[in-house]
Amino acid sequence: MSLYFSRKREFLADAGAAEFMVDKRPMMDTLRALGNLQAGQLPKEIAASGVAGSRMKALFSSHPPLAKRIAALEAAE
Repeated sequence: MSLYFSRKREFLADAGAAEFMVDKRPMMDTLRALGNLQAGQLPKEIAASGVAGSRMKALFSSHPPLAKRIAALEAAE
């Protein structure tokens, strides 16, 4: 349950940062840049649990996918 709230807080943090900067484009550009970085390998414990690459991964993620974060900023007025 705490991971769910962590993901929700990320959306709020993105919106707050975009509002603080007055323009949401820099925040969207930053999220896109993060998406272009190469992720490291998962720790053996997580990879071995079968969570990697499955729908269950979303349940154990502390952050929402970057594409969803960018879409939320694009949809914001």
